[in-house]
Amino acid sequence: MIRKLGCLLGLILVLSLTAAAQDAPKAEVFGGYSYIRSDGESFHGWNASVAGNANNWFGIVGDFSGHYMSLDILGESFSTSIYTYTFGPRFSYRNNEKIVPFAHALFGGARLGASTTVAGITVSDSESGFASNVGGGLDWVASPSVAIRLIQADALIVRIAGSTSTDGRLSFGVVFRINR
Repeated sequence: MIRKLGCLLGLILVLSLTAAAQDAPKAEVFGGYSYIRSDGESFHGWNASVAGNANNWFGIVGDFSGHYMSLDILGESFSTSIYTYTFGPRFSYRNNEKIVPFAHALFGGARLGASTTVAGITVSDSESGFASNVGGGLDWVASPSVAIRLIQADALIVRIAGSTSTDGRLSFGVVFRINR
């Protein structure tokens, strides 16, 4: 009798965990505006990510971004671009139907490009290296298929050519939720 009761309780537990996992969308696709402040300069750009959720609280994320800065000084043009591609785990807290906070630790690569135009001659160069985004954010669920990323704040760490920079990255945008 105790064995049957234990099996019944185990079955109920497994079924309740499956039901809880259904609260999370199967996948989430984010796209929006992003901003980095580095060495006193403002970089504006985009941020996109794709997350596959294994259950209600754990997912795997691929995060991609591009940021750009240009200056014109006395007829000379200087421009810089930073591209990142990072991957890793995301942990979400889905206790509320409308607000979903999350945290992630993502690791991958970065590509820094720079070009200058002097007297009509353009010279450019690029370097690749390590990148990580450690941070989190807050999504507001507008409907079962759409959420608004109110904020995503990350510490962006980039190591290229022996030099390391740590900058803040802010992103805002729309999340498309692909439900189960």
